[in-house]
Parts: sequence; structure tokens; C-alpha cells
Amino acid sequence: MATKYYIGTAGWSYKDWVPNFYPKNQSGGFDWLQFYSHYFNCVEVNSTYYTYISPKIVEGWIKKVDNADDFIFHIKLHQDFTHKKKFDEQNIKAVRYNLDLLRKAERLGGLLIQFPYSFAFDGSSVQHIQKIKDIFPDISCFVEVRHSSWRNNRALEFFKQNDLTFCTIDQPQIGQSIPFEPIVTNDKAYIRFHGRNVEAWKKSLSNFGKEQTYEEQSSRYHYLYSPGELIEIAQKIKSVEGKEKEINVIMNNHPQGDAIANAFELIHLLEEKTKVKMPQTIVKAFQRLREISLTNIQELF
Repeated sequence: MATKYYIGTAGWSYKDWVPNFYPKNQSGGFDWLQFYSHYFNCVEVNSTYYTYISPKIVEGWIKKVDNADDFIFHIKLHQDFTHKKKFDEQNIKAVRYNLDLLRKAERLGGLLIQFPYSFAFDGSSVQHIQKIKDIFPDISCFVEVRHSSWRNNRALEFFKQNDLTFCTIDQPQIGQSIPFEPIVTNDKAYIRFHGRNVEAWKKSLSNFGKEQTYEEQSSRYHYLYSPGELIEIAQKIKSVEGKEKEINVIMNNHPQGDAIANAFELIHLLEEKTKVKMPQTIVKAFQRLREISLTNIQELF
């Protein structure tokens, strides 16, 4: 079957993406999401993990991507469901309402259900995932677990039986971290890239729970994948291409716009495009993109 690729980033609202992606001089009508959707066909919404978003905000998103025909939003489930494990009917309704808004507008990709590293495989963990799936039975659910104990036949069979996507992640290999290896459990793949900044990742773990600045919180994601790493990554993703009707690739190495640069490079590698449409700003910031950009290079240098 033909595989559809959705390639984008985790979030779009980062001040440090100016001027590496968003232009420094912005007119009054300039909108970041509108600009972003001109170049990518999906985005992962992370703010929904921290707060229950107003439906008016979601309606605003839908209007802003009106000219991007196949653009979709993946919604990250609130931490009440995954980390705190304390939620009520009101919380469920708040999430459900926004999901339904996006679905009616044909803009919903799926629901990212991300668990912490400490969420290891056992009976109670499986039951908790089942509970969440039962709450959202009609939504595509992408489950991210980070502990290697989930790589066993019983866990994978549970995912397959419940039509759950086993989220593939790339992160520093520390302790019992799950390795980067695409696993097929249904007809959709969801692949997230957190970077490979081992030292910053270790430091962030030691600072867990402490008050930190934005820069300190983001430092573990500060990583630009090399061309060689991306070729190896693309080969692994392509190994499951014929088994999936949809492959979602999300770059979360967001500091300084590294995620944007790497996302364009993966569009080039995975969709076999000779040249990729991208703004002048990103080509100026990451000159290695010149080789794959449709941008008129003579105007830039």
C-alpha cells in the first residue's frame, strides 16, 4: 500500500526560531502557525500536556491553516492522564471537545499519550493504558513509553489487539532507555526525535523537580542530527514503509530551530524529493540545506 508521510515538529511557538525560521521583521498580520503550515503538513501540539486549551484557541488554529489542504494536528494528552494519573469527567470532556473540533474540521491526526521513563511494563501499566484507550476508543492513539521493559511479545500483542500505535523514539541511550527501532503494531507509525545530547540529558535528570529557566529546560533537546545520522534514520523508517499506510515523523530537538532544519532534511530523504520548499531564513541559518532547497540561492549569498 502507498504510505503517506506526515513530517513536522513538536510545537511551533518558539522565540528562538527567530530569525532561523521565522523572519526577524514581521508585519502586523504575520502569524507563526500560518507560516509554519506553508512548509509542513503536521504539527504536534505540546501545550495541551500542560493545560486544558480553550476551544476558541483550537478554532483559531483551524482557521489559520485553512489554505494548507492536508495539514493535521497531533494532540499531546494532558499530564493528568499520564503522569499524575488523576483525572475526572470534566477533564475528559475538555480533551474530547477539542479533539472533536479538530476531527469535524478534518484536521485531527491523533492523540499522543506519553508516559515517563519510570512507567515500566507490568500489569497495572497495561491496565492504565487500556483505561485511557477505552476513554478515547475512536481516536488514533500513539503511545510513547520510554523504558526498554516494553520491548516484549506480551506488550506488543496488547498494542496490536487494541489498535494502539507503539511510538518509536530516538533519545540518548541511558540506563534502560528504549532503543530507536521502529515497531509495527497497527497501520500507523509515530516516530519522535528528542536528540542525542547525552550529557545535557543526564544533567536534566539530576535537576528534575528544580526550578529552571527555559534555556535550562530545553538544553537536553539541543541537538542537530548530522547528515550521516539522518541517512541511517531514514533507512530504518523506510524499512517499515510498506507495512504502514501512514508514517508520522516529529522532530522535538527544537532549540534554535534545529528541529526545522532536520525536518526539511527528512522530507528530502523520505519523500524522495530532489528539492524541498523552504524559506530563505532557514537556508541562511543552516547552509547545508542549500543543496536540497528550492530557494534561489543567488538571492541569499
